[in-house]
Amino acid sequence: MAAAKLLIPTLSHFRPLTCAAAVSASNPARLVPHPPDLLKWIKREGGFVHEAVTITQDTTYGLGLVASGGIPKGSDLIVLPEHVPLKFQSDKDDEADSVSLPLSNRIPEELWAMKLGLKLLQERAKVGSFWWPYISNLPETYTVPIFFSGEDIKNLQYAPLLYQVNKRCRFLLEFEQEVKNVLKNLKPSEHPFGGQDVDASSLGWAMSAVSSRAFRLYGKKLPNGTHSDIPMMLPLIDMCNHSFNPNARILQEQDAGNPKMLIKAAEREIKQSDPLLLNYGCLSNDFFLLDYGFVIPSNPYDHIELKYDGALMDAASMAAGVSSPNFSSPAPWQQEILFQLNLDGEVPNLKVTIGGPELVEGRLLAALRVLLSNDREMVQRYDLSVLKSLSAEGPLGVANEVAAFRTIIALCVIALGHFPTKIMDDESLLKQGVSVSTELAIQFRMQKKSVIIDVMRDLTKRVKLLLSKETTTA
Repeated sequence: MAAAKLLIPTLSHFRPLTCAAAVSASNPARLVPHPPDLLKWIKREGGFVHEAVTITQDTTYGLGLVASGGIPKGSDLIVLPEHVPLKFQSDKDDEADSVSLPLSNRIPEELWAMKLGLKLLQERAKVGSFWWPYISNLPETYTVPIFFSGEDIKNLQYAPLLYQVNKRCRFLLEFEQEVKNVLKNLKPSEHPFGGQDVDASSLGWAMSAVSSRAFRLYGKKLPNGTHSDIPMMLPLIDMCNHSFNPNARILQEQDAGNPKMLIKAAEREIKQSDPLLLNYGCLSNDFFLLDYGFVIPSNPYDHIELKYDGALMDAASMAAGVSSPNFSSPAPWQQEILFQLNLDGEVPNLKVTIGGPELVEGRLLAALRVLLSNDREMVQRYDLSVLKSLSAEGPLGVANEVAAFRTIIALCVIALGHFPTKIMDDESLLKQGVSVSTELAIQFRMQKKSVIIDVMRDLTKRVKLLLSKETTTA
């Protein structure tokens, strides 16, 4: 009987943490079939929601916010009082929090979403949680790669993202064991998840919910006058979908009467049936897929990562018909510049990018210009900022510039060769009808290949222009 009595408070104070680990649909169901009305809850808690703001089920992006009528520019759309956002903060009097806090301290800073994810999971498990009207409206599944099958992770075909996905999966499996070790033998009053087992799948759900919805905003005021930067989940506001051309933004007002009022205001007039859109950040598709579970076609901020390596540069320059013995064995003065570019030394940063707004990362462009030149005096006439700039046309001469561009084009050809499929193959696979996760993986790798091809086209035009100028001058 004593054992039965112990179970009673545990069973009556939790909601199940089971979660569908697999990606099952582009518009996954919410956590409960008929969740509470989120708009009414926010208003009841003293918040404000513009009368034209409505929740809709979008065929492409899932749940989102839409204007049911016209909204003038500058209007307040949603105002959340300080107590409504879900933040990671410990209640010193709560025994369960005294357990979850040490757990959160074991999470590396780069996986900050898991810290807030623990708080989210704790509130999800608790019957009577203040945030239940919000949590019950969250999706049951997420389309992020940690929930892909092993085959679909391979389908990404891009080593830097594969590394990140595997790293997160490994962390979740290891953290599951740490959580189990901490939770075993706890009294029911101390257990942060109502006595339930917590596995990698439920931890992954919580981390994905936070990474796809949380915003990093001002926290407490620090002694030096600045504010701490803390992640928080903003109910309803986080249902806005992404656009690089948003019609709304998040503002944070702070005054004595309202220390942390969170406001989303219209940037321009919003017409009836327009979706409400925020800019999640100028990010590459790696981050959009990893954290949000979608891929943006023709993303102007997408790029590919390469490792700066002398042997690779030698191979590329040879393939481009450029003769330079300097990549694998640079002269001391060239090595000094590589050191300044952080491409040499004890702890160099050898990750360089192609694509995005820069087209070619400045450090890579400067390294190629310098190593393809034998004229030390000419190189030393220029500041590093000039050598790194693509807009500085041929600072070391036309021949040097053409050689640098041709080497980068050859690097692009090598990078394309690492993908087992061509864009044409990918397009035909998509036409056959595939699962949501397979479709995302194929879209992701297609966009990476498109980035490479666009860079090759751009640099080929620049080479032709340089050569035509040289011919005209001659």
